Amino acid sequence: MSEEQGNNGAGEKPVFRMQKMYVKDLSFENPNAPEVYRLQNSEPKVDVNLKLNHKKLGDDHFEVSLQITAKILDKGNEDKTMFILEIEHAAAYLLKNIPEEHLEMILSVDCPTLLFPFTRQIVSQISVDGGFIPFLMEPINFMGLYQSSKQQKAAKQEN
Repeated sequence: MSEEQGNNGAGEKPVFRMQKMYVKDLSFENPNAPEVYRLQNSEPKVDVNLKLNHKKLGDDHFEVSLQITAKILDKGNEDKTMFILEIEHAAAYLLKNIPEEHLEMILSVDCPTLLFPFTRQIVSQISVDGGFIPFLMEPINFMGLYQSSKQQKAAKQEN
């Protein structure tokens, strides 16, 4: 009883919930098959690019998406392309009663941190389905990326 009275005085509790996960775009290219399977002689050269997007969908609902492009090359064979994978994996989140000053950090850190393990699993499975060993992306420190981005913005504003 006292908890209910305490909550009413302080406002409603914050709600942070992933409601739906989905693949928005997926592409896998294996341009040098089947020769590429015979030529895998060395550690591959990996080039991964990540872009984080978020947008408001309506009252208290937001979409956060990870856009990843991975190009895997065979270093031992004149950098011949093994495969190229592009994915945009997204989720819809309910963010209710969260102070405005915390919203950007939740969208840039907490939401992608929840989504990334699922994205990583999809990427790994697609590489296996393409005839390669699992491509396991390294974990991503979204807090570090967020802090770095804030520092870069602050430095640009000072100039």
